[in-house]
Amino acid sequence: MEDIFPKKANVVVVKCPGHVQVVVLNKEPLFFSLRDGHYFPTLRLLHHYPGFMREVQVDKGAIRFILGGAHIMCPGLTSKGGDMEEDLPAEQPVAIRAEGKEMVLALGLTKMSAAEIRGQNKGIAIELVHFLNDGLWRTEPIN
Repeated sequence: MEDIFPKKANVVVVKCPGHVQVVVLNKEPLFFSLRDGHYFPTLRLLHHYPGFMREVQVDKGAIRFILGGAHIMCPGLTSKGGDMEEDLPAEQPVAIRAEGKEMVLALGLTKMSAAEIRGQNKGIAIELVHFLNDGLWRTEPIN
């Protein structure tokens, strides 16, 4: 934790329009919260600290949809290239990795448990909150 928040660091919480809060350390966004909900690490932080949060894997066919901002549908997790923990609960913040890729490409919040996702196998499984090349990813250091 001291790597992320060193002693005597300049930490600021920036309140943005749309009920978004961003935790900034030395001008770099590290965490964010939407509508006073869960705090998520930014993808940049997660790329420096892999394994920081629970992960799921989608099949490679889902990549272009995720990079366009689409939510994760159940078949993307239950297909041959998908993977998730058996005990994954609903309303769990997760990092999303794609089949065959090393780095996480998005963050989201599960809308169903793993058992529900496997049982229903249709509908939105994970609500996307941050993905590569979105506005937060493109944010320059904050002054």
